[in-house]
Amino acid sequence: MGGSNPYLKATDIVLPKTKYRISFEPEDPSMGEPVAIEVDPERIPYHETGLHGSILSIALGSGIDIDHSCGGVCACSTCHVIIKEGLDSCNEATDDEMDQLEEARGLTMQSRLSCQTVPDGTRNIRAVIPAWNVNLVKESH
Repeated sequence: MGGSNPYLKATDIVLPKTKYRISFEPEDPSMGEPVAIEVDPERIPYHETGLHGSILSIALGSGIDIDHSCGGVCACSTCHVIIKEGLDSCNEATDDEMDQLEEARGLTMQSRLSCQTVPDGTRNIRAVIPAWNVNLVKESH
């Protein structure tokens, strides 16, 4: 699933030019071990969900399942992550993203929607996936 939301203004993003790492960590250690991905700018987009180069796109393209009920078009808050390191190397949140984030539980000053957050590659990223953000019911294919 994926695409774009025709009701949102285009977001200014700067795609990375060098490799960098994203560490995905579950907030609850019982949910699994952290996984680090080396992001290669030549591979962007990793997946067709979320903005090109977004944390969600990279996660899904690397086999890391982050819930994204709206298909990565900034129409829900299920892909909420907390950027513990490297937030200053990401695009700024838009008003539309901030409006959606208001619906997320466990909101912090470092909260972002992973579908809208695009690192520029100048710093490594540490993204924590909130413990509550686990979809217990998934459709099987």
